[in-house]
Amino acid sequence: MCAVIGAYIENVNSQDLIKLANVFRESSIRGLHATGISWIKQEKIHTHIEPIPARSFVSRFNLEQTINEDGNLYLIGHCRYSTSDLEYNQPLYNNRFSIVHNGVVSQEMPENWESLYGYKCQTRNDSELILHALNDALIPMETFPDSSMAAIELHLTKKICFYRNGKRPIYFTKIKNGYIITSTADIANRSELSDPKQVKMGEMITIRGVDSLSYKIIDMKQRDLQPV
Repeated sequence: MCAVIGAYIENVNSQDLIKLANVFRESSIRGLHATGISWIKQEKIHTHIEPIPARSFVSRFNLEQTINEDGNLYLIGHCRYSTSDLEYNQPLYNNRFSIVHNGVVSQEMPENWESLYGYKCQTRNDSELILHALNDALIPMETFPDSSMAAIELHLTKKICFYRNGKRPIYFTKIKNGYIITSTADIANRSELSDPKQVKMGEMITIRGVDSLSYKIIDMKQRDLQPV
């Protein structure tokens, strides 16, 4: 169980940053072992990860530095619950994408991933398989149909995509000047966000602007997938 966080906010102000910091604090209930964020600035994806709870993370990391030159915010975050070690924390990223993921892509041993999926991974975090699928212009929910997946993608093009296949929860809340994505409605409500909406099973939502949402339903082949 981990938390995923996303934010697309135009004309960011101090109150927006306070609201986002609260989302991180409330998300820590789903993972206290590590916190990380990725954001777009200077035409690059920047990432900062620390093995500390989100409450400590936002008290020492200035979110204002993540605001893009255009005055907007394009950001994803992750609060990790670890059952083993603190290696390979999220977000996972390259020069085109960054992703945060809650769930399990593969239960196979990492040394078998290349022969099974065709991807040579740099980490032992199976979420990296999602990143490789994006590089190949594939849809992760289709590429890994037996996975459990609630994920957010941050694209260098300033696009944010998020989706779930039914085994993990993800919600989004419309605010006046953008959207904030949370793992649960409870996290949104405790952060004083109003009327969070659950992403449907197999639904992929893309944000390109405050008034630009696009929806796509991926065929889940009637799998009996229940949120956790």
